[in-house]
Amino acid sequence: MEFAFTDEQEMIRDSAESFLQDVSTSEAVRSAMVTEAGYDSELWQRICSQMYWQALTIPEEYGGLGLGYVELTILLEEMGRRLLCSPFFSTVGLGVNALLVAGNETQKQQWLPQIAEGSLTATLAYTSRNRWDANSVDVIARAEGDGYVLSGTYKYVPDGHTADLLVIAARSPDSQGQEGISLFALPAQADGVSRKWTPTMDQTRKQAEISLDNVFISADSLLGKSGEAWADLEKVLQLAAIAVSAEQCGGARQALDLTVDYTQERVQFGRTIASFQAIKHRAADMMVQVECSRSAIYYAACVAQEALFDGAVGDELPVASALAKAYCSDAFFHCAAESIQLHGGVGFTWEYDPHLYFKRAKSTETFLGNGAYHREKIAQAIL
Repeated sequence: MEFAFTDEQEMIRDSAESFLQDVSTSEAVRSAMVTEAGYDSELWQRICSQMYWQALTIPEEYGGLGLGYVELTILLEEMGRRLLCSPFFSTVGLGVNALLVAGNETQKQQWLPQIAEGSLTATLAYTSRNRWDANSVDVIARAEGDGYVLSGTYKYVPDGHTADLLVIAARSPDSQGQEGISLFALPAQADGVSRKWTPTMDQTRKQAEISLDNVFISADSLLGKSGEAWADLEKVLQLAAIAVSAEQCGGARQALDLTVDYTQERVQFGRTIASFQAIKHRAADMMVQVECSRSAIYYAACVAQEALFDGAVGDELPVASALAKAYCSDAFFHCAAESIQLHGGVGFTWEYDPHLYFKRAKSTETFLGNGAYHREKIAQAIL
C-alpha cells in the first residue's frame, strides 16, 4: 500500500481545509447546532453544487465523481476538525455505502443519481437498543402479499428526522441474532413512518427516533436477499466506523491545535504556560495520539477502498475498521479532555470551543461501539 497522498488527494485536502475554514467557523457551528434540523440548508446546497462532495464515492455511471475511500477519509478528517454541521456523514458514510454494498442495479439507478445531484439525503437505521450488533435489530418485517409490513422503533439514527431516504434493517418474525435480517430502502414520507428528533449531549450532530407502524413496503425495495442481509449490513457498519474514526482524528487534531494556541497566549509567572515542561509533555502525548490515529484511519481507508471499490475479498476490513474505531475513540476523548484541562477554568465555558469537541468526542465514542467493544472484536477475530 502507498501511504503518501497523490497530487489529487493533496488538492482535495487543501480545498476542503480552505472551504471549511471559511464556512464552518465557530460562529457557524453554534448557529446551526441550535436548530432542530442541525444544519444550514443553504450551506448544504452550496456544498452539493459547488464542492460536489456528496457525489465523491458515487460511481460515474450514477452521476458521481467515482473517487475512493481514501478521498472520503480526507474529507471526513477535515469535517471532523471543523465540526461541520451537515447531513454528509449520514448520507455518504451510511446511505451511499448501504446502496453500494447491498443495492441492485435498479435501486442504484433510482437513488444514487438523486444523491449525486444534491436533491436527496439519506441515512441508515438499524438498532433499537443501546447496542450495535445483530441482536440490536428488533424491527419486524412480516411478508404480506407482494411486499412486507414493518413495525417497530429505531433509535440513535443520525439525521433521521430530516433524511429523505431511510435504509432500514428489519428481521423476520421469530428470528434471532444474525439470521432473518433484511435491508430495505424506504422513503421517509411513507405512510406509517413517524420521526422525532431526540436531543443529545452533542448538539453538532442530530439523532432521531423513527417509529414504523404497520408500514407496507413493496418487494422491489428489498436490498439483497430476504433474511440474508447481515453480512452486507455488517460491512456497511465497518465502513461507517472508519468514517466516524476519520472525523474523530480531525477533531483530536483540532483539540490539540486549540490547546497549543491557547497555551502560547496564556501567561503565568511572567511567561507563557506553553514554556512549562509539564505542558509540553502533555501536548506531546496528544500529538502522538493524533498521529497514530491518522495512521490507523488511512490504513483502514486503504483496506476499505479494496473491499468496496476494487473488488478485493479478504478478512482485513473487520480488523482494520475495529482498530481504527477503538484507537480513534480513545484518542479523541483523551485529546478533548486534555484540551479542557489545559485551558483551565475557561475550558468548559460556553464561550470557548473545547467543550464542543469534548461532547463530540463522547458522542462518537459510543456511536457504533466504544473502544472496549471494538477491541473485543479484534480479539475474537485474531483468536
